[in-house]
Amino acid sequence: QVQLVESGGGLVQAGGSLRLSCAASIRTFSSYAMGWFRQAPGKEREFVATISSSGVGTTYADSVKGRFAISRDNAKNTVYLQMNSLKPEDTAVYYCAADSYEEGSTDSAWYDYWGQGTQVTVSS
Repeated sequence: QVQLVESGGGLVQAGGSLRLSCAASIRTFSSYAMGWFRQAPGKEREFVATISSSGVGTTYADSVKGRFAISRDNAKNTVYLQMNSLKPEDTAVYYCAADSYEEGSTDSAWYDYWGQGTQVTVSS
């Protein structure tokens, strides 16, 4: 059974940093693209970042470009999201997701597996 478990969320002041982790129990993790999405209260889930199965290709939402960085360690079956210069509008539940295609998508419909999410709250 595939499981994705996020960690690293919490409360941080504006301008601060957090690093999210997502541990995946996928036997063929290195063949999956991985993505991060977020959902703020009263809003739809939105794309944040994605990384290809090899880790070479990355794509970011315009709202986080230059502040967030996605990376992965295929030996540890883990994907990370380094979040710097956090803003109150980054407050949301952050979800990681796995896409069985090697190149990640910005469309959540393409993802096969999802984690339970981790709360990130940025105070002003």
